[in-house]
Amino acid sequence: MDISLKKGKEMRKAYVEALIELAGKDDRVVVCEADLMAASGTKAFKEIYPERLIDVGVAEANMMGVAAGLAAMGKIPFANTFAPFASRRACDQVTLSIAYAKQNVKICGTDPGLTAELNGGTHMGLEDAGIMRGIATMVVFEPTDCFMIKKALPQIFAHNGPVYIRLFRKTTDALYNEDLEFNLFGSIAIKEGSDVTIIASGIMVYEGLAACEILASEGISAGLIDMHTIKPIDTQAILKAVQKSGAIVTAENHSIYNGLGSAVAEVLAEHAPAPMERIGIKDAFGEVGKLPYLLQQFGMRAEDIVLACKRVIARKEA
Repeated sequence: MDISLKKGKEMRKAYVEALIELAGKDDRVVVCEADLMAASGTKAFKEIYPERLIDVGVAEANMMGVAAGLAAMGKIPFANTFAPFASRRACDQVTLSIAYAKQNVKICGTDPGLTAELNGGTHMGLEDAGIMRGIATMVVFEPTDCFMIKKALPQIFAHNGPVYIRLFRKTTDALYNEDLEFNLFGSIAIKEGSDVTIIASGIMVYEGLAACEILASEGISAGLIDMHTIKPIDTQAILKAVQKSGAIVTAENHSIYNGLGSAVAEVLAEHAPAPMERIGIKDAFGEVGKLPYLLQQFGMRAEDIVLACKRVIARKEA
């Protein structure tokens, strides 16, 4: 596939544009906020549909209850807040009022992982995907660029059940384009490799792409899979990759515990054991800093992925 990077746009803008488009087609679409409209970008939605946006104030757990109530009345709410507030803070309400009660609520957790940057460790959702992955019936999705979120939102809307979106708010390069063929419950094979396969999500797809280029310059064939949906995970794509390359490295903007790396490890352990390493936050809290510094601090740069790939290849060959 074409993997040339192009100019993208703010992910939150693309998300809200897709929300507005959905709302224009279906009056069941409503938005719930917890005093973070500016951060989420949903002021644009309120300007067009003021009666369909409910701001509950700084009360995230209550917002999940409100969203569940709206769903019970036949609406399809999209509840938005920072990733740690959507997961850690509101976990019980998400579990019981939404998932257990079978309410069709979509939750958008913004600035996941290290992307909270200067807001620091208190605002870094380093375990949000793990929390949500552990809730029965919850789908966990992490878009890679502005084109993917626009393609995904109609499918998320059509899915009857709770969905958690890990949304990087700011601008990324565009990896895909308007012709992207997208399946919410699949993955995207960006490159195939015979020596090792990198399985990445979100912003780490770009680090994985850079790692592939470095490895190629050294004569190492590395594949890359964009595993945009962490639950349910694309088991067949993982098995196909490990059959071809025999070694796996995962890369996620999340704790290495209970997120993408753990999900991939479960598939390998149950179906095709193989050498594997996980790139991500290793049993630590976040800190204040800009993203390039944080990626270096937590060993999550392309160069770190390259070293992990070389280690798993050595293990495979041994």
